[in-house]
Amino acid sequence: MNDKPVTIEQLERWETYGAHWQAAQITNESATVDLCACTGELVETRHTINPHLIEYLRNRRTDQS
Repeated sequence: MNDKPVTIEQLERWETYGAHWQAAQITNESATVDLCACTGELVETRHTINPHLIEYLRNRRTDQS
């Protein structure tokens, strides 16, 4: 896992370049995000404790259901 926290801007940029990401785990206090190549291969995993990003991830998970 990369120690550098992920940001919404990074997730949006990741998608712009054709890759995808998924929230691997979300709690009220933290979230873990898998960043994947366009082939689906896991590139890296990032962590966040940012409440705004956690809410963003929850909303995206709901939108994709």
